Amino acid sequence: MEQVERIDTVKHYNDHAGVDTLHPLVSVVKFSELPFVRNFRRYMGIYAVFLKDNKCGDILYGGKPYDYGDGTLVFVSPGQVYGIDNHSVNTNPSGYGLLFHPDLIAGTQLGKTIRDYSFFSYEVNEALHLSKKERKTIVECLEKISTEIEQNIDKHSKTLIVSNIELFLNYCIRFYDRQFITRSHANKDVLVRFENLLNDYFKSEKAQNLGLPSVTWCAEQLHLSPNYFGDLIKKETGTTALDYIQSKLIDEAKLRMFDASKTIHDIATELGFKYQQHFTRLFKQKTGVTPNEYRNLN
Repeated sequence: MEQVERIDTVKHYNDHAGVDTLHPLVSVVKFSELPFVRNFRRYMGIYAVFLKDNKCGDILYGGKPYDYGDGTLVFVSPGQVYGIDNHSVNTNPSGYGLLFHPDLIAGTQLGKTIRDYSFFSYEVNEALHLSKKERKTIVECLEKISTEIEQNIDKHSKTLIVSNIELFLNYCIRFYDRQFITRSHANKDVLVRFENLLNDYFKSEKAQNLGLPSVTWCAEQLHLSPNYFGDLIKKETGTTALDYIQSKLIDEAKLRMFDASKTIHDIATELGFKYQQHFTRLFKQKTGVTPNEYRNLN
């Protein structure tokens, strides 16, 4: 595995790429003007958004493969590690890179809301797949940012650059919402695998050994980040991933109530609860009656 390089400033990235630094805190790089891509791994101290117009190797993001292809956007935030493995084959890159330092947005509205752009926090696996029309919009935004960077820096520069970055990110949100719809076939497959995962969890002894299944654990088993997994389940089912898990758990509990040989404590333990009172509280919250009341009614 390649040694991890640290990229802590925009100039540091530009120096690696071999391009001039026109603004100390922000840069738009055209990959078509760069030489071929080599294997690398980088720790990023800055924000980066890459528009990939061709496959330049396998992207490793958070130590795992990242789902991307031609015409996709890849998002990296400070503190994350990403890299390219082109299997020692020289590849000519194509597309754009937007790099900006956290100091650029410090004290701005974008600085306050940057964490709301959840695609920056995805640790694995899902790029933003653009249509041709969406790509045109994204490139226009990047060109506006680039044009402003090329101007002489004045008192308006920061406001205009940050405003255009915010506009760019808001378009990304719109396109991500569209993606949840147009990639619904893949999303349905995740739902099927999620359902099967929970069925297996409660049929086996995993619940007794591991406790209650968490959203993070389920996301890891499905090779998705918790944030993306949560967004997907919410879009597809109208409920949170946690509510989905809890509903599945209660359905399983109801089935076991009909086995008269099992006590409520036995059922709670089998389902992964450490304490029976926690099971009772959740069961009543979801059904309106306690486990004993449900058993007596049925």
